[in-house]
Amino acid sequence: MFDAATTALLRAVLNEICDGVSPHETGARAHVASKILEAATKGETSADGLIQVGRKALSDAPTMWR
Repeated sequence: MFDAATTALLRAVLNEICDGVSPHETGARAHVASKILEAATKGETSADGLIQVGRKALSDAPTMWR
């Protein structure tokens, strides 16, 4: 689907956004990952754009503590 460079970028953005998220918060991580992937599929491939999408997704993510 994506070339190796884009896949690496998506992974790096996800790791950066979810750096402070517990590994047990799989719902939040999956939500962020899906939003980043959705944005990339629609053509957003800049690091800054994907980070912005990821941050917004994290703020909207489901969490067991809300």
